[in-house]
Amino acid sequence: MLQLRPNCECCDKDLFPESADARICSFECTFCASCAEGVLAGKCPNCGGELVARPRRPAAKLAKFPASTERVLKPHGCKEAA
Repeated sequence: MLQLRPNCECCDKDLFPESADARICSFECTFCASCAEGVLAGKCPNCGGELVARPRRPAAKLAKFPASTERVLKPHGCKEAA
């Protein structure tokens, strides 16, 4: 099950579980659309994988299967990661 991490690893923007702005790679590294499509050019800086739109969990399932609250952040942001 996807963790649905709560923030962009580069800019720390909040990414709510229902957000259409979240992008992930196959390892669930999480970025906002702006960082993913901008400085990262669609490529995960951690694994080199493709960044794609993160699926959204139906609201009715979030109570039983909540999103992660663990924030992951690159200390130097996207510019150092790209």
